[in-house]
Amino acid sequence: MRADAERNLDAVLRTGARLLAADPGASIAAIAAAAGVDRRTVYRRFTTREELLAAVHTAKLDACEQVVAEARLTEAPVLVALHRYAEGIIAVSRRLPVDVRQVQDEAGADRLRRLLERLDGFMDRAVREGVIRPGLPDRWARSLLVHLTTMAAHEMPELTNAQGADMVVQSLTTGLRPA
Repeated sequence: MRADAERNLDAVLRTGARLLAADPGASIAAIAAAAGVDRRTVYRRFTTREELLAAVHTAKLDACEQVVAEARLTEAPVLVALHRYAEGIIAVSRRLPVDVRQVQDEAGADRLRRLLERLDGFMDRAVREGVIRPGLPDRWARSLLVHLTTMAAHEMPELTNAQGADMVVQSLTTGLRPA
């Protein structure tokens, strides 16, 4: 793909993610205009809003998988991996603010399930290594991690990705008690 075509696609996916997250009925014409490209450019690649949304979900899942790989959840020290994951996911969520739990295709749902299983395994490791307390209900720590990163990404725009990750790690590991 040519560099300008790649930039246009990235702009369409990012803009599409932002507009479709805010309004699932956003038109391709509105997305194209907001992305600064001609709507024919978008229609050549995506004939329907649903195809565009599927591409946005795929792009977000790709980015999430990359964050998980780079966080080194099974090799890096737990707190280091947790911070890397949180910082990366906050960045991805800000860049592509769609909810991947809304993915419509089987392959995307399977990818999401595998990502969540990897996070569950990481949280199990965090419990074994004494970073997270034992005895929590299944999936509690992972669900809390997902909610905290989502909150940092979307409700705390004043925080940098790194500051958001700091808050996620602190909240997950020590709660809200005084330091």
